[in-house]
Amino acid sequence: MTEERQPLYARVAVDLANRELDRPFSYRVPQDLRLLPGMRVFLPFGRREVSGIVMELSESCEIEPEKLRDVLRAADEFPILAPELLALAAFMQRSCDCTLAQALRAMLPAQLRSNKIRPLTRLAVRLVLPLDEALKAAGRAKRQQELLRLLEGGPRRLSLLEETLPGAQAVARALEKKGTIELFAEEVPRIPYKNLEISAGDFLPTAHQAQAIAAVSRAMAQKGGSFLLHGVTGSGKTEVYMHLIRRVLEGGRGAIVLVPEIALTPQMASWFRARFGDTAAILHSGLSDGERFDEWSRVREGRARVVVGARSAVFAPVENLGLLIVDEEHEGSYRSDTHPRYDAIELAKERCRLAGATLLLGSATPSVERFARALRGEYELLEMPRRVEGRPMAEVSVVDMRAELIQGNPSIFSRELRQRLEETLHEGGQALLFLNRRGYAGFIKCRACGASVKCAHCDVSMTYHRQGERLVCHYCGAERGRPAICPACGSAMIKPFGIGTQKVEELFQSEFPGAACLRMDADTVKTKDALVEILRRFRSGEAQVLIGTQMLAKGHDFPKVTLVGAMAADLSLNLPDFRSEERTFQLLTQVAGRAGRGEAPGHVVVQSYEPGHYAVQMAAKQDYRAFFEHEIKRRRHGLYPPYTKLLRVLLAGAVEGDVRAACEELAQRLKDWFWASDERRKRIVQLRPMAAPLGRLRDEFRWQLFAKLYSAQSEESLEKIACEARALEAETKGVRFDLELNPSSFL
Repeated sequence: MTEERQPLYARVAVDLANRELDRPFSYRVPQDLRLLPGMRVFLPFGRREVSGIVMELSESCEIEPEKLRDVLRAADEFPILAPELLALAAFMQRSCDCTLAQALRAMLPAQLRSNKIRPLTRLAVRLVLPLDEALKAAGRAKRQQELLRLLEGGPRRLSLLEETLPGAQAVARALEKKGTIELFAEEVPRIPYKNLEISAGDFLPTAHQAQAIAAVSRAMAQKGGSFLLHGVTGSGKTEVYMHLIRRVLEGGRGAIVLVPEIALTPQMASWFRARFGDTAAILHSGLSDGERFDEWSRVREGRARVVVGARSAVFAPVENLGLLIVDEEHEGSYRSDTHPRYDAIELAKERCRLAGATLLLGSATPSVERFARALRGEYELLEMPRRVEGRPMAEVSVVDMRAELIQGNPSIFSRELRQRLEETLHEGGQALLFLNRRGYAGFIKCRACGASVKCAHCDVSMTYHRQGERLVCHYCGAERGRPAICPACGSAMIKPFGIGTQKVEELFQSEFPGAACLRMDADTVKTKDALVEILRRFRSGEAQVLIGTQMLAKGHDFPKVTLVGAMAADLSLNLPDFRSEERTFQLLTQVAGRAGRGEAPGHVVVQSYEPGHYAVQMAAKQDYRAFFEHEIKRRRHGLYPPYTKLLRVLLAGAVEGDVRAACEELAQRLKDWFWASDERRKRIVQLRPMAAPLGRLRDEFRWQLFAKLYSAQSEESLEKIACEARALEAETKGVRFDLELNPSSFL
């Protein structure tokens, strides 16, 4: 007689993103149902059936059992989220201003929740009799005998058999009738970037690489540690990552590598597959639904133990995580600008703590705030100050475009850049032309009345795209045809102003008609296959010049590139953001690092209308330490992070008056609380409501409450602001409140 199982109770996070329901609910677990934390289940909830994730199980419950309802059934046979990811979801709930359901949703492929993705299958063939018996049954039919012998080594996919034995399907059908073989549906994994050129070189570490590898390896052995690897462009950071991942795999653990741009993924996929084969998986939003689901499934089932991906790969279900690497850690793309608004690097740090894993952040231009934290000891600082094989850093020239215009050169190509392009093309080298603005022109403006054509849904000018003669809003995606006359005054004097990558491409082809060029921006790489093809064609030498946006600036290794032209180096200097100088320095330093990575030395031409600005000058010298010292003094003087914490409460709604009133009411409530105590008042530097710089987005009006707090003892103040914001949101209809700590953008 078997002992009756004790009644079990489950606390389940229901898949409803409603703040009033933002807590686990208790259910009874039927005697015949075996559950584990992390499993998906179906539940009765009111009059509905909903899904949820089991957060924990217990043998007791504070609620009387007769008042509880039963879990209906399990959705899967095993947990889809490990305990560390359940704990990470709870951490997100506390720190990212989101519900538990929103955090859990971020961790799972949308395809899993929709149940619309099915395994991809192909018809395959296998023997059901021993080969000698099957051959006897085939008699003298030579083609049947040939197919049977092809199956001696195991099942074969029918499409592959057709390549070896044309007409194999008809032959297989005949053998199936004789009972010698069977046809069955074989599951076929959808593998992204399967046609990549795979290459792997030998790796002999430099002295600085060896020191970095040794330091991180010691921490991995102790199951902890956080590192910031500052290595100049071309110093071999990726090779350090590879060596460490091999060590972590040898120890039976897994690894995650985050990259900031989907544009970097094909290159990384090539390198990682060359080193680690099928144990490497790729995860990012640019994959097809089927590819993403299959790659996630390979990781969840333990068939892949190394994950390379963009921001959301921080949630990859890697078992026994030992190492989490964030490449180009300074990039703002690691912050999510939609719900839940999380910082992938902060989540990576927390996940490593939960898993007993080591965190390694790498960059040639670390974020000022994180570098300051490393100097304080929060991260162990590792430095690689020289390029591999003793290669020199590229020589950089700064060209004053104001002087070019005064001296009679109105072209977007300075005289120096044009001359160096001619020399590079003549010598058979390759060049990159960088401009961080896509489209043909920045906007369309009427010369008669001065009006520009704005988006009907957002408070921004629309960008002109020459192809298709259309205007596009780069915020909401709205499109319209280019008007022949000014919508405001009816004048025909309406013309494009400014330049984008399309115009650079057109002018380059006009001035260098014999040179083949390619363009890489968001308009030309709408699919991952288009991106792979552009990179393949450029690396193969089909084109000598590649024109693009910031996609070019990060991590790419083009050995034949000897010239880089930064067309308008200071576009980002005048943005309404205290980080604009930092981002300009980072972008210019990174794009300069694409030159001279092979045997030939490189040269960079930086074209600027503010050539004396310290961010431009120090980027030209590629001197991060000098920039950091200058910038950290400016931050200290202006009381910006890391000396303070910034909190933005962004309010949005369809009625501008309601949004403004809610923002002003929130500001008044918080002022009453802060000003009620001298001690509280000393914590705050600034608190004021204002219209957001981008006042309308996707038909919603936007206001913001901007708070600047001293970093020390700011937790209580941050919690109070969040609490008041949520309370007011519950009282206010039609206005959404989003909280962002140290936001990556202030638009």
